[in-house]
Amino acid sequence: MGNSRQSGVLIIMPAWNEAAVIGQTVRTVLRESPQYDILVVDDGSTDGTARLAAEAGAEVLRLPFNLGVGGAMRAGFKYAVRNGYTAAIQVDSDGQHDPKDIDRVLDGLRVADISIGARFAGRGNYQARGPRKWAMGLLAKVISWVAKTELTDVTSGFRAANERALHQYIAHFPAEYLGDTVDSLVVALKSGCTVTQVPVEMKARQAGTPSQSPLKSTIYLARSGLVLCFALARRRTRSAEEVQNPSSGDIAGEGIA
Repeated sequence: MGNSRQSGVLIIMPAWNEAAVIGQTVRTVLRESPQYDILVVDDGSTDGTARLAAEAGAEVLRLPFNLGVGGAMRAGFKYAVRNGYTAAIQVDSDGQHDPKDIDRVLDGLRVADISIGARFAGRGNYQARGPRKWAMGLLAKVISWVAKTELTDVTSGFRAANERALHQYIAHFPAEYLGDTVDSLVVALKSGCTVTQVPVEMKARQAGTPSQSPLKSTIYLARSGLVLCFALARRRTRSAEEVQNPSSGDIAGEGIA
């Protein structure tokens, strides 16, 4: 990882059985953003994800079994802090996030601790329909109220965090359903982190089958509502300042994770 001290930015890609596309995604990101390091967190894959990611030029962190996106990202955040990165950005391994927007999302960290690449902010033609659209709209309105700023796409995984937010994530990043997006954002806001969004374009998934159907969308709506209720009911966590300076023996937050 030769560029970490130059850029201070780590690109984290959680990946589970993404052999069909991970190599292409890593190469595309490296071509567009060669100044940043890439860490692929292989989330217990049973295919060639780890090997293909390494061959494409990424550093690979292999988890022994599948933890889900939340668990994979938490491991990636710990890696970032341990290796001296001052910012990290999540980029999906399936090719949906446009690498050309990476710098746009990172620029949001100039004014906030967390920057979200938003699909519904006047750029691109990404569309959600039916119950999924209703759920996204409800989540955005409620979390905008909590954040005291307008947010249109709080379920986007295309987001960046500065050093302050990284330490908060390490201490409190949830691993449950939608924990990596909705729950983590609410918890971070309650700890004192600030958030902004920047408009980005999203591409269609480059491999695999998207989970879009009337039944799945309805289930998504119901589960999203429950996640939001639980997130809002969480007690206030320790402030970002408190978790940014872990005590001796608590490097990267292991003692409180």
